[in-house]
Amino acid sequence: MHITPFRIEEYMAQYEFAAKYLLSSSDAESVTIAELLALEPGAHDAFLNHWCGYTESSGAPWLREALSTIYTSIAGDQLLVVSAAEEAIFLFYHALLSPNDHAIVETPCYESALTVPKSTGAAVSEWRRKPENGWAHDLAALESLIRPNTRALYINTPHNPTGLLMQPDIYRNVLELAARHGIYVFSDEVYRELEHHPADRLPAACDLYDRALSLGSVSKTYGLPGLRLAWLASHDASFLQKILSLKHYTTICSSAPSEFLTALAFRHRQKFIERNLAIVRHNLPLLSAFFSRHSDLFDWTPPTASTIGFVRFKPQLDVLKFCETLVREAGVLLLPGTVYDEPQHIRFGYGRKNMPDSLAHLESWLANSTRYRSATL
Repeated sequence: MHITPFRIEEYMAQYEFAAKYLLSSSDAESVTIAELLALEPGAHDAFLNHWCGYTESSGAPWLREALSTIYTSIAGDQLLVVSAAEEAIFLFYHALLSPNDHAIVETPCYESALTVPKSTGAAVSEWRRKPENGWAHDLAALESLIRPNTRALYINTPHNPTGLLMQPDIYRNVLELAARHGIYVFSDEVYRELEHHPADRLPAACDLYDRALSLGSVSKTYGLPGLRLAWLASHDASFLQKILSLKHYTTICSSAPSEFLTALAFRHRQKFIERNLAIVRHNLPLLSAFFSRHSDLFDWTPPTASTIGFVRFKPQLDVLKFCETLVREAGVLLLPGTVYDEPQHIRFGYGRKNMPDSLAHLESWLANSTRYRSATL
């Protein structure tokens, strides 16, 4: 297997734990284990007595039952628990694709969604969305990419990095198009339930199409990335079994403490949703006002879901160099769009409580950075 360096993670690894002000984080505000255990009487003692042996490879039945509640037609035995979303992406592609196959990936995207299918030897095409039309989806362009050997289609809604929801009619047309060609759909839904207006929420793909696999995670919407737990949901039992067989070569099973804490959190997930939505709704107007004040530097299509947005950096300058200078001089971390192959964009995050403080430090630094002002004149 040959795979290229993971630029997003390598950039974050370089700066994330050294920078004081994180302004590009993709997750929502997290909590402590103590706060999790306070959700239910007796949870503290139950956690201390929880067995730390091996867990079931597919996930504990009581955990899968808790996770299945976010779907309308999926039962617990139609879920496969994995160790974080990254494992799900890896297992899906390697369980499905061979060098004779073809995959289509909605881009820009979280990088592994594009690089992992290439590592199987399969041909990969990008269904690329463009900033000049507000990141709209072009259905005709998608249909033109389909080949007789197309086996996989990766979609992501709510979307990383733009924070946009796919339009409902487009979404259903995409799934219908996949069904006509018998294509498996990997639907990355890790930001589902963090729509800024919950009425805009789309159905899970696995509830609409039998060959769709919906990816869920506790990392983003619920703000629990340290638990390292995610899942795939699908009506296709035989394909889930194939993925499970491959999982025996990766993690085998999940962490027993993480399974306990995830099930506990999920029984109270609405509290996490409401809390993190409140943070998002407080921060987003502040961020929008900042972009208005600095319209000579930044422009964006306002996000409709998640904790992130993708902002155009208007000066004709090196975005990577801008972000690296910012983090070195001000301790403010932004993610350059170069890691998404969008070299004039920057990912901002607004799901943390301290975002206003981070934003203030960015604004102060900009006020003293005449080199970027002069570039817009």
